[in-house]
Amino acid sequence: MSFVAPPQRAAWQRLQALSEQPLPHLRELLREPSRGPAMTLSACGITLDTSRQRVNERIDHALLQLAEEAQVQAQLKAMLGGDAINATEGRAVLHMALRGAQQADPPWGQAISDAVNGVLDRMLNFAQALHDGQARGHTGEAITDVVNIGIGGSDLGPRMAAQALQALHGSHTRVHFISNPDAWGLYALLRGLDPARTLFIVASKTFTTQETMTLALSARQWLLDGGVAETDLRLHLAAVSAAPDKAAALGIDVANVFGFWDWVGGRYSVWSAVGLALAVAVGAEAFRDFLAGAHAMDQHVQQAPAAQNLPLRMALLGIWNRNFLGATSHLIVSYASRLQHFTPFIQQMDMESQGKRTHVDGTRPEVGTGPIVWGGLGIDGQHAYFQLLHQGTHLVPADFIGVRVEDTPLPMAAEHHDVVNVNLRAQVQALALGRDEAATADMLRADGLSEAQVQALTPHRSFAGNVPTNVVWLDRLDAPSLGALIALYEHKVFYQSAIWGIHAYDQWGVELGKTMVKSLQG
Repeated sequence: MSFVAPPQRAAWQRLQALSEQPLPHLRELLREPSRGPAMTLSACGITLDTSRQRVNERIDHALLQLAEEAQVQAQLKAMLGGDAINATEGRAVLHMALRGAQQADPPWGQAISDAVNGVLDRMLNFAQALHDGQARGHTGEAITDVVNIGIGGSDLGPRMAAQALQALHGSHTRVHFISNPDAWGLYALLRGLDPARTLFIVASKTFTTQETMTLALSARQWLLDGGVAETDLRLHLAAVSAAPDKAAALGIDVANVFGFWDWVGGRYSVWSAVGLALAVAVGAEAFRDFLAGAHAMDQHVQQAPAAQNLPLRMALLGIWNRNFLGATSHLIVSYASRLQHFTPFIQQMDMESQGKRTHVDGTRPEVGTGPIVWGGLGIDGQHAYFQLLHQGTHLVPADFIGVRVEDTPLPMAAEHHDVVNVNLRAQVQALALGRDEAATADMLRADGLSEAQVQALTPHRSFAGNVPTNVVWLDRLDAPSLGALIALYEHKVFYQSAIWGIHAYDQWGVELGKTMVKSLQG
């Protein structure tokens, strides 16, 4: 399809005109009785409440028209069909094949599904033995600790998902992650482990990533110094790589090397053998459930009408906030401590994908592309940077992620859950409504302050509100819902890049840094 720059589209021009017209404050918009139900969507165990976004029916219609004009579903079909949409590298983008390989007549072809299933079955058999405590080291003792060595996509996804899910699926083996080559970090981890009962997973597509290989060589030496003979390294090392020969040179048995393909981007690779450490943490069945949840979201984006498509709606609202309201950053806050690593994971996915200043045709965009993505745990943020959200000079749209069902085995877990979720609801409402000066002055008078005090304090204790937020509710936090949640954000990123006309699946800025390191070392 021929490329059209976003500002040249009729819907974009319509949105520009709408953005220049006054829109009622969210405190007014939220008084409409039908707004909540009309702007709440559900799919795959996830409910998306967009009622606190600064849009009305005309803006919403124009956003949907923009998606149609950008032919986003045709672009999705091209990705599913294996077209080389990563054009600057000449690669297909088929992470959806990693979680959809069981489906009949796959759009990417049966050969790819067969290859995916072959690696998945072998990887999960290996992982299950570790999960069950059946794998043995060189002394015959059970492996009790697995350390994943990787960086970027080889670390953030498995680390995040293991943190979120491992408590639900008791493993006989503890799973650890190390990404930073700083010596102290590795030392602090290894000093609590026994070489005879430790296995390392080295996750690197090329087996040339400097940070990962530095850690891998150090870990190998630690094993040797701890009494593991070179001939027994195969019992303590595994690899996830597309370069089995390089893995073998490190002493890794070819039977313990699990491959993936050049159509798997690092930040989209948790579904592949890169998820080996996650599979050890949760077991084979839960890992398959994780894939199934993501596949369900893949089916949703292909089948749902545009107005009911959760990732598309999130993408369109993000474009409205970025390009028409002028927001340069986007906050993601989770109100479940098991999702403490979710924002860093999405930060990489979004910012590596959308941090681009070149259209697909090589021209420079006239509009802003990817925002700065940041955040963390919401409760912690409330006592830190939320002050800026409420009274700072930046407009910061936000996603609030909550979980409806609490399953922690503590006697007062329900009370904890109530505290967490009431805070979530209070924050999104406060950000939306704010408190104007008249209401603030009335409150201060009711508190018994003098008129002089009221006048002095009112500006400091008023809140503009009108901050746009989404609330993403998970029915529960389990393997299928986490898979669906990640896929929700993956597809959001895809849709935004399709509308902006940028390549989402290369990362030449990352490569520049690697090249510079080599030149300085040379």
